[in-house]
Amino acid sequence: MPERYDVIVVGGRCAGASLATLLARAGLRTCVVDRAGFPSDTPSTHGIQPTGVKVLERLGVLDALLEVSSPIVDGTLVFEDVRVEVSGLLEMVGAPMVNVRRVTLDAILLEAAAGAGAAVRTRTAVTGLVETGGRVTGVETAAGELRAPLVVGADGARSTVARLVGAAEYHRTAPGRAFLWTYFEGVEADPHRVWLGSVADHGFLASPTDAGLFMAAVTPSIERRAELRRDREGGYAAGLAHWPELNAIAATGRQAAPIQMMARWHGFFRESAGPGWALVGDAGHFKDPTPGQGIADALRQAEELTGAIETALGDGTDPDAVLRDWWSWRDRDAWEMYWFAREMGASGPSRLLDREVLRRVASDPRRVADLARVLNHDLPPSKLFSPSLALSTLGEALLRHPGQRRRLLAEAGELAAAQLRRGRKGLALRLGYRPS
Repeated sequence: MPERYDVIVVGGRCAGASLATLLARAGLRTCVVDRAGFPSDTPSTHGIQPTGVKVLERLGVLDALLEVSSPIVDGTLVFEDVRVEVSGLLEMVGAPMVNVRRVTLDAILLEAAAGAGAAVRTRTAVTGLVETGGRVTGVETAAGELRAPLVVGADGARSTVARLVGAAEYHRTAPGRAFLWTYFEGVEADPHRVWLGSVADHGFLASPTDAGLFMAAVTPSIERRAELRRDREGGYAAGLAHWPELNAIAATGRQAAPIQMMARWHGFFRESAGPGWALVGDAGHFKDPTPGQGIADALRQAEELTGAIETALGDGTDPDAVLRDWWSWRDRDAWEMYWFAREMGASGPSRLLDREVLRRVASDPRRVADLARVLNHDLPPSKLFSPSLALSTLGEALLRHPGQRRRLLAEAGELAAAQLRRGRKGLALRLGYRPS
């Protein structure tokens, strides 16, 4: 006889392990399965924004993470010649950032799921779905069937569950950058600071992480993908040199791992609920990793989905309608940040008008705090980067750069057109329309 549960979660990393913990605490018989053995690594920007750190605290794992990695409370943001210093994240958003390698984070989260009472099946690949009367009612594995009235795919952007149910993508976007990262040991750096930048057609993200290591990522334009595949080390070193400050910090230590690379990715929304199934985290939605929000978003979604599942499995409730409502919430929650992240990670040098807007932000402490809230997915980007700010900045920029007026007006037109297109799609999204 197959084992029976209330919920089967496929995928035991950030989204899946946290969801399993919350479901088990709510009294639901939960089984989480993952084809990997743990601890194991996976491509990731590592940084956990404060909004995600708050979820980790509610999960009861934050203390364990802070034992191996320092809280990050300050930030240095550089965009060409514009520098923004962010100080006091605790005061601004109520929690620090934390940077923990996935080989550490995922194992701690999965241990928490087991401690909450969830059945954990690692090294267990899902090979198929069990369907009864047009509904998903379980999964097939090499070890046998597992049955449940709900199966949740939390198995990443290349989700097996999404493929098996035929979940379609929509609002797909092409990658703007390739991601190269490695770790350094013995680095002399502020253990409580993150570095985020865009210089000379390269993006950067760096901070201390667990095990006394320093993680530094360089993101060249995706057009250089073939070249980078031939010479990761050379491409990484050349890219890091474009931000001399960060390059000098890394040079105080020793490279402790090979250069890792992620270049096969794209942004998407995906159908995320159906008869007997749902998707959470990267399985249902993936955006440009440049702002480093993926982990925090997965944790936030797991909390929201937990409440929906409790309602969906209750007596007298239409479970499909409840899960569709959760899917709609996910899209509304992700919409603005999806496009903002795409702009942050666009290939090519940054726009002159964008740099002038950031110069205005950097000169105003209130706007700096709002920028921290935007990066924390706590404030919609449109609330900070408003049309009024763009127009007033355009006027100042036309006076500041008299020889670049044609360029600035063209960039303003591009921004307005892009915002209009997104607004139209966003209205359709709010009305419930999604292209098949």
